[in-house]
Amino acid sequence: MASGMFLFSMVDTIAKFLTNDFHPVQVMWSRQIGLVIGVLIIVAIKGLSVFHTKRPFLQITRGVAAAGSGILFIFAIVYVPLADAVAVSFVAPFLVTVMGALFLGEKVGIRRWTAISIGFLATLLIIRPGLGVVHPAAFLVVLAASLFALRQILSRALIADSVTTTVAFTALVSGAFLTVPLPFVWKTPDWGMDLVLLSALAILAAIAEICVIKALSMAEAVILAPVHYTLIIWGTLYGFYIFGDFPDIWTWVGAIIITLSGIYTVYREHVVSKQKKLETAESS
Repeated sequence: MASGMFLFSMVDTIAKFLTNDFHPVQVMWSRQIGLVIGVLIIVAIKGLSVFHTKRPFLQITRGVAAAGSGILFIFAIVYVPLADAVAVSFVAPFLVTVMGALFLGEKVGIRRWTAISIGFLATLLIIRPGLGVVHPAAFLVVLAASLFALRQILSRALIADSVTTTVAFTALVSGAFLTVPLPFVWKTPDWGMDLVLLSALAILAAIAEICVIKALSMAEAVILAPVHYTLIIWGTLYGFYIFGDFPDIWTWVGAIIITLSGIYTVYREHVVSKQKKLETAESS
């Protein structure tokens, strides 16, 4: 999981660098193409049974949400320092809890609602709307985080499908979704650094995705979730050494508050889930 987060930070850094010369849609398409190729190889080996699902609409929606969240994030980092964007994206775990309560009927206690409220206020501390400190594009990160949270909720709703099926749908649907506008923004890369960076973007993104999927197959999400917050470390280092950006004190304070609130939210979700399992076991 830590390797996946390290690689995703590298992918985001390359993506931000590439937006100087390429449209965000082309950058995101290049990022997804590595995973698409991997899925096509799996289909060639296992056949079309990989796409067997009872809920195709939800699978397609998840793929569109994956493409949308990526595009919005890349649009945002054109204007927003990488570390700031990563810190704001940490609002995703709270949104997952809120959406779980609204759409899946999951019960959320007062302690988790308190943690969510604190995390939201910390996000406002980073963005500081109306003060002109952070570029308004930071709100695109909030939208990207919302779509990312929707992906997580849809993953729960699609629990009956195999991980391979969900990954296959997500890769091909998001790839197809991004291919539609691609001809209107396409710029042929040079046979040099452009091609190297675009290729690295695709390969590293695919490896990072595989690392995360493998990690989730080996350990509970509640154990791995806090590792997600290591993104702020790598985002800060990459942002400083490559782009000369360094978060101010309020961004650090907000990021720390969001991280602690997020870890607590995940912990409470684990406790509630464990209690439900015990109650089910006792009743049976």
